[in-house]
Parts: sequence; C-alpha cells; structure tokens
Amino acid sequence: MLNRRQLITRSALASASLSLPGFAMAQASTTTRIIVPFAAGGPIDVTARILAEAVKGALGTVIVENRPGAGGNIGVSAVAKAAPDGLTLGIATTASHGINPWLFSKLPYDPAKDFAPITQMLRVPNVLVMNADAATRLNINSLGDLIAYGKANPGKLNYGSGGNGSAGHLAGELFKNQAGIFAVHIPYNGGNPAQLGLLSGQVDFNFDNLATAAANIRSGKLKALAVTTAQRSGVVPDVPTVAATLPGFEIDTWWGLIAPAGTPAETVRKLNAAFADALKSPEVKSRFALLLAEPAPNSPEQFADFMTRERSKYERLVKLSGAKVD
Repeated sequence: MLNRRQLITRSALASASLSLPGFAMAQASTTTRIIVPFAAGGPIDVTARILAEAVKGALGTVIVENRPGAGGNIGVSAVAKAAPDGLTLGIATTASHGINPWLFSKLPYDPAKDFAPITQMLRVPNVLVMNADAATRLNINSLGDLIAYGKANPGKLNYGSGGNGSAGHLAGELFKNQAGIFAVHIPYNGGNPAQLGLLSGQVDFNFDNLATAAANIRSGKLKALAVTTAQRSGVVPDVPTVAATLPGFEIDTWWGLIAPAGTPAETVRKLNAAFADALKSPEVKSRFALLLAEPAPNSPEQFADFMTRERSKYERLVKLSGAKVD
C-alpha cells in the first residue's frame, strides 16, 4: 500500500509526463529558422550560421535550413509561403531580389510584395581580375590599359562568368557598355569553373567575388585591376575602383534577412534589433572579415529602399545583356 508521500510523488510524475509533450511542443515552436536558398558550405550559408549563433542570446534557438535550387528561387519561395510569425526567416540576395525578377520569365514569388525586410547583412566587393600571365603578355597594368587594348583590338578580348545572367556576366556587360569596347562573353556552369577558366588562360578577365579571388590575387596568379564598389576595399586598398575610370560604375554582392509579408511590425523591429546588434559585434565583424565580408546592418525601411534600387539597376543590366531564363 502506498503512503501519502509516494502518492504525491507519483501524482507529480504523472502530471509532469502529461505536460512534457506540450512543453516540448512549445519549446519547438519558439525555434527560429533561417532558410538559406543555396547549398551548405558557401559564403551565404557560412555567414547565416555565424549570425544564427550570435543571436541565440536574444532569440533563443536559431537553426539554418538549406533549400538550394533554381538560382535561389526555391528557398526564397519557401520563405514567402511561410507563416508570418517571425519564426521563419530567409536570405534575400543580389540574385533573388535584384537579378532574378528580370532574368526569369516567371517567379514563384513577388520580390516587392511577398516579404518583410529585416536588415541587410553584408556587402562583398567584386573585383575585375586578369590572368596574370595574360596581363604581362598584353602589357596591361591598369584598367585604363585594358580599355585601351580593347579599343585597339576589337573582338580579341573575352571574359568569363558563372553563367548567363550571373552578377559577373552583368558586370561585364556594363563594363563593355561604359568603356565602349567589345569582349566575348564565355559563360561557365558556376563561379568556380569560371575562375578555373581564368586561371588556365581560357579567358582574359573576369568580374569575380573578392572573397573568391583574394587567394589567387595574393599568390600572383591573378592581377586585380579594379574593385566594383563605389569606394576602395580595405582588403585590397591599393586596387582602385572601376568608378575612378568609369564614373557611376557600382556593382557588388550583398545579402540580407527577410521575413514573410504580414509579419507584425513589432516582431520585425525585435528581429532587426537582435540581428543588427549581432552584426555590429566585434566577434561577428572579425569572423566576417575572414570571408572578406563587411557587415552592413540597416533599418527595415532602409533595406527595403535598397532592394528597390537594386531591382531598378538590374532591370537595365539584364535588358542590356539580353540574358533570359524561361
């Protein structure tokens, strides 16, 4: 026969066992997930994981979920269709919210209406690089030299990119347009094959991401002629900007955090504060610096305005390139 203490203990255990599933469900429901629309291991994925770790003190458990495919469209579409409760976030990129609206004949999301911007995460400069041996052979030591050679030798230059409609392709077409030269575009199946094509001498120059090109610039295999940002990069301060020669030229790589449209404004403000504080922290800055990335936190309104301007810029560039994906 059970005594009073045993009865109380068993009753408490029974109550706890009944409440545990509900408690676990409540805990799971407060887990925030960040959908990365690209495969694991790339710079977008790595920075998202750094940030997820940095905000756990403010937001609790934050996990990263990779949904790659269709140039980022699959993952971004999943964000658009998620519940607007602040627990499903995503990454907006140059491609998904700048280029793809004009490159794809039909998108599974509306970049202007289906999302609540939270904050920009970072910007990474792009850089115009030449095969170092080709630069020496052609006596090209500056962007001005490249332009002069292109004008004196029409059709002899070519450049590579990660594919039709990629940021490198569009930067190349803008460069050709503003410089008044012609160079044959050689599209590769991704950024890494494009860089290998440049290193092997298959193409003369590329517009590459600085984070990807930096090691080969430092080793002397690639010659950096200019960065594509409005200001010089602190990573390669001796490399001038394209805009110094071609005023108004500005293209870089960026990404930021978004939530589904309809997410309450108070929730967006809370998320913005948490992520902006993390992006300003010395630890995140130092970890991003290893990827040659500069944190760029801003307000939801500023990020929304920025993406609107990017769409307008890339509408013109995609039309200029003639690229299209059906």
